[in-house]
Amino acid sequence: MSALDALVRSALVRISDPADGYDGRSERYWGSGFFIAPGWVLTCAHVVAKGGSEVWRHERAVGVAWQGGAAAGQVVLAEPHPERSEQRLDRWDFPDIALVRVPGAQDVSCVRLSERPPVITQPIPVSLHGWSRQTGRAGVRHAVGEAHAVDGQALLLRWTLPVEGCSGGPVVDLGRGAVIGLNKGRGRDEGAAVPITALRRLYDTPGGEILHEVMRDHDRHHLGRYRSLSGEPDWTREQIRLRPPTTQGVGPGRRIHLYGRLAELPPPAGPGEVMNLVDDVKRRVLHDDFRSVLEADPRTWREGVGLLHELRDPLREAIQDLGLNAVFLYAARVARHVVDLHGDSPAVESLVRWITDEAVEAHPAIQQEIAQLLASGRPDATAPVPAATAATGTATATVREPGARADVLVEIDTPHYGTRFPWRVKLLFDGRTVSPLHGDDRGVERERLPETLRGPLTDALRRGDSGEHLAAVEAVLPRELFDLPIDSWRPSSDDELVDEFSLTLGQRRIVVIRDAGRRARPPSHEWLKRWRAAEHEPLRAVPLRAEVLGKNAGRSPHTAHIRRETPREAYARLSDAEGGAVPVYCGRVGSGDGLKAMAAALAAGHPLALWRTGPHDHTDCAEFHERAGRLLLEAGKAEGLHRPVRTLRIRAGDEEADPRDRSAYAWAENLAVLFDPPDRPPHDPPLHGPPMLGEDPA
Repeated sequence: MSALDALVRSALVRISDPADGYDGRSERYWGSGFFIAPGWVLTCAHVVAKGGSEVWRHERAVGVAWQGGAAAGQVVLAEPHPERSEQRLDRWDFPDIALVRVPGAQDVSCVRLSERPPVITQPIPVSLHGWSRQTGRAGVRHAVGEAHAVDGQALLLRWTLPVEGCSGGPVVDLGRGAVIGLNKGRGRDEGAAVPITALRRLYDTPGGEILHEVMRDHDRHHLGRYRSLSGEPDWTREQIRLRPPTTQGVGPGRRIHLYGRLAELPPPAGPGEVMNLVDDVKRRVLHDDFRSVLEADPRTWREGVGLLHELRDPLREAIQDLGLNAVFLYAARVARHVVDLHGDSPAVESLVRWITDEAVEAHPAIQQEIAQLLASGRPDATAPVPAATAATGTATATVREPGARADVLVEIDTPHYGTRFPWRVKLLFDGRTVSPLHGDDRGVERERLPETLRGPLTDALRRGDSGEHLAAVEAVLPRELFDLPIDSWRPSSDDELVDEFSLTLGQRRIVVIRDAGRRARPPSHEWLKRWRAAEHEPLRAVPLRAEVLGKNAGRSPHTAHIRRETPREAYARLSDAEGGAVPVYCGRVGSGDGLKAMAAALAAGHPLALWRTGPHDHTDCAEFHERAGRLLLEAGKAEGLHRPVRTLRIRAGDEEADPRDRSAYAWAENLAVLFDPPDRPPHDPPLHGPPMLGEDPA
């Protein structure tokens, strides 16, 4: 038995009914799992589901047996899982993963988890581990094969297939000495594994924050084993042995010291916070306009290292070890970032000491930048570059607040057939670069859009946010959907939760509408001219639609005939409006007269507009126009609209406020904003990553 096999076997567990007696003969044997941290076992959701309703009630109903011990465990997180404890699912879709707490299992061996998604440029030699009853009695099963492809959320295996009972056991990358997946099932010719990065999906489930504690304990465990003087085999030493001597980057020994220190820091709030630092580092060590076409989903600081420690650039490979420079610079940026958000601490001081000692091998320019970052004050040279100019060096119209990593694009198309609206959710970086995340070209019915988009939108927001700096939502819609109240959607479906996800999108972040009809051609001269005016001239309100006096207008205004303004008359009036004019309408614009008037405003080049999306007729339109005009005057310029509009949405939606206060903001209920700069994609060909329809790119 190799040292790696022995390490895997010592962390392997057998999962069964707690009354099994752990003799391996009971019919109540369920499957396999493995320790990822002291007291924590990872397995497949369909394995623990064999325990029935007690499992989903979070009772200690999972029997766990390992070398030297046995205990009853409790499922803490699982995805998918039944909505009701007594419900039985007919199928177990990906990620098919469950986290089990095993009280008392502290003195155990744990596997080493890969910190990055498997990248299969060529087949990866792997070993599959688990318990099996193929011989009649449960015994450890070990086989060798290849991971040869990633299909959607599945890691595909060949030359060996998972057998009954192995589900939930680890899949080990034999070249790197790390667990990259869990056995899930088999087809006729291939096996399927759950990539270990599917663990990230559990962060998004209720109670998912416990994973930060689990991963902290994971890294503490392996750092402690590596530091131990016992002489026993450990995962880090095995990784060092497997590593080719010519490999550049940061080696396993150095990484585990770094991971142990990163684990003691306050965790990142979401993937955007990590990726913001990773992107900055890549631009620094590669080139200024670097942008990855593949979007990652890291949830821990250590995963940022995983994206950098073997960084390559064929044009500069002979000059410097890019991975080494990138990791040291990233660690310094994390330290600086944590101090800025949370203040100094012993954990940060420990990380800074490690960086100072180790970064002597970095390039002198990187050493100088690290020294500036780790100084007590933030030097001007390392001040954050505005998101609009970070990659291009030129000004680009921004929607999001400064410091956020990306905007979130929600694109909905006019139905290609029937009544189903195709949709896509993307990240928009620096005003130009697009990274697709989720989508469905078949589309869904209009009434199902909020429910369908909730999950993809929440995922994209986490990637676009960077700490306290929040991504904006730009909804690119066909005009018939301009009244879709996206600003009132909630990321969470649980109205009882009192947290940031119980607020509506428009109450917490910038939400604007853009016109999908303008995307098919270059921006018109009128559009460009009016946007320049909106950026630099004071804003003022003009009616989106006006009434026109008829033939009797010369007599008494009380007897004058009033007729509706035609679309051509509206276009002429709105074309003649001065720069900085913003059309305002006390009603809906997705149908009827409002739709015709909005079409006229867009044809006249207007990039800004305000209107009300509520379905009922309004009796306070005079107040609405007066207050909207005041809002525009106080905003001054286009970017000045965002903060006051968000404040109005919070005030108008406060159901517990004094009725007199609520009435003062009633005019702002269902307030929608067209904010449509002409230099946003897709007028310049965007850089697209591979389309990932409804799938996590990891």
